[in-house]
Amino acid sequence: MNLVSRMISPAAFVLAAIWVFAAAPAQAQSADTSFFVTSNGIGNGGNLGGLAGADNQCQTLAQAAGAGAKTWRAYLSTQAADGKPAVNARDRIGNGPWKNSKGAVVAKDVAELHGSNGLTKQTALSEKGDVINGRGDTPNRHDVLTGSQPDGTAFAAGEDRTCKNWTSSTQGAAMVGHIDRVGLRDDDASKSWNSSHPSRGSDGGCSQNDLKSTGGDGLMYCFAAN
Repeated sequence: MNLVSRMISPAAFVLAAIWVFAAAPAQAQSADTSFFVTSNGIGNGGNLGGLAGADNQCQTLAQAAGAGAKTWRAYLSTQAADGKPAVNARDRIGNGPWKNSKGAVVAKDVAELHGSNGLTKQTALSEKGDVINGRGDTPNRHDVLTGSQPDGTAFAAGEDRTCKNWTSSTQGAAMVGHIDRVGLRDDDASKSWNSSHPSRGSDGGCSQNDLKSTGGDGLMYCFAAN
């Protein structure tokens, strides 16, 4: 090997290594990510296609972020209707613990999730690892669809709190929580991550515009159930 070859080869090797590293796909989620907030809603207000459609949205976004090997479920309750029993959000999401894309544990189990959990604006990250806009940001997107009471159970049949079990984009209402744990008042409801207030608006309460009018965008919490 001549002198020129000896001088060029190390540089070429380094450049090749840099190229391989840069070409490797970047993934927002770590292998043990088991919780995220959807970066975007389905876009049809409270009509998510039922629980199956909501779960599919969680699974699809997780897949795109590199965590599709897990079984993902939307944190949503449904109310008893048409002869079908209610479904509790807390019963759909596995046993925990749940970690965000940065590895922070937001709750070790279902009891802690509905008690003194670690959910804040800084830990309730999207599947991309991003912080979701909250109160004071433009636009505010802190309302998250849950249809649930503070303990993660469904509301009694009667007054709609699930946009007709996630099939209505017009009439009805959906109970939402606040990602950033901040609201108009200094009370438990305003600080609740899963049960702050019902949706409302001029279209009937469940349209995409209605959700946006109170600081939402049809976002959901997604948990790995396995």
